[in-house]
Amino acid sequence: MTELQSLVERLEKAVGRLEMMSHGPGVAGSCGDSPSKGVAKYVKAFDALLEGPVAEYMKMSKEIGGDVQKHSEMVHAGLMTERALLVMASQCQQPSANNFSSLLKPISEKIQEVQNFREKNRGSKLFNHLSAVSESIPALGWVAMAPKPGPYVKEMTDAAMFYSNRVLKEYKDVDKRHVDWVKAYLSIWTELQAYIKEYHTTGLTWSKTGPIPTDKENGSWAPHGVPPPPPPGPPPPPAPAPVNSGSDDSASRSALFAQINQGEGITSGLKHVSDDMKTHKNPTLKSQGGPMRTGPKPFTAPKPVGTTNVSPKPVKKEPPLLELEGKKWRVENQENASNLVISDTELKQVAYVYKCVNSTLHIKGKINSIILDNCRKLGLVFDDVVGIVEIINSRDVQVQVMGKVPTISINKTDGCHVYLSKGSLDCEIVSAKSSEMNVLIPTDGGDFNEFPVPEQFKTMWNGQKLVTTVTEIAG
Repeated sequence: MTELQSLVERLEKAVGRLEMMSHGPGVAGSCGDSPSKGVAKYVKAFDALLEGPVAEYMKMSKEIGGDVQKHSEMVHAGLMTERALLVMASQCQQPSANNFSSLLKPISEKIQEVQNFREKNRGSKLFNHLSAVSESIPALGWVAMAPKPGPYVKEMTDAAMFYSNRVLKEYKDVDKRHVDWVKAYLSIWTELQAYIKEYHTTGLTWSKTGPIPTDKENGSWAPHGVPPPPPPGPPPPPAPAPVNSGSDDSASRSALFAQINQGEGITSGLKHVSDDMKTHKNPTLKSQGGPMRTGPKPFTAPKPVGTTNVSPKPVKKEPPLLELEGKKWRVENQENASNLVISDTELKQVAYVYKCVNSTLHIKGKINSIILDNCRKLGLVFDDVVGIVEIINSRDVQVQVMGKVPTISINKTDGCHVYLSKGSLDCEIVSAKSSEMNVLIPTDGGDFNEFPVPEQFKTMWNGQKLVTTVTEIAG
């Protein structure tokens, strides 16, 4: 009986060793495609997020329809791609940095798809919805943001607030579906932060056992196909150098030193060249001889294979636009236009100025709001705005107020001069992630005094809260 028990124990140990070998790092296995392994706890938690906030977001997007619904389907595809990575991580050990970058490529492509859809539909009536999603969708990249994935998601969520607040402002008294849509969408990222805090506090959690995925594992996200071709073989060995015997080398060196030791007598063996043997004295020798030898050609870098006669694809230039679409004035793709004027304005109208370069625009009358987006070297002059003037993603712009404006917002802009009128001195200027901002205040003599907007701050803990003050660079 004792012998039988001992035999059973030995068999159990052998089976255990075989199982460890089959899941060890040296064995190239498949990750994320084995139902028999079960579903990890954190994958189930992610599924709960998909069935909760994500499902509600999809439902509200379908009710709104149009571009919002199409956009939501792209977001859902990105979340499902991320789920596939989570399944892989739950069954595999952490790969190398290079291989992990390759595994992240499908998620990166989904993020790019969502952002490209926004860029292709800037004229959409639901552009604010598309922008809220496009600005925050990089949050899917939290899986690569160790050791602080949670704060990264919050940062991306904050980026969506600018546009989501505009959706709320536009639809809160018009269509409650859009308000519910904003709440559902933002709850995705709020729930994701809580999910990360519980399961992936310092980064994506990988399994302690199982195979190590490689960049080839990237293909397991999609149906398996034909295996890739084998890598090319090693380059051919270099041609063997000519073999010289040691005696030949020694004899050649001895003969050379013997000639050098002759001194002036070394020239006695030279043959005299007469005038009729010189080509510059006898031109007929040039035609009689063979082709003249030339020196070696200068070195030129070899052309890369496959790049011959390949010219860069020209960037498509969008046509300039200045038109009223519903209640929105669209001023887009204007270049070197110095006399753009919008005069027939109404209080409910807004102006959206996009990608204008080296131009000036004058908006007369009273208008609801103005947005400058991705403009460069643009001058804007306006009379009155009852809402807000927003400057986003721009560079070297000048804004002059002739009448009144309550708020001017400057975001992600480098170089902005704001000329206030005497009637707009109580204007609030809100800035974020911007530099080289100056506010010019009118004087009694008709000139302007320039005041820079602070860019450097000091934050300290006072025992109860953080206190931030403006600092000045000394010197």
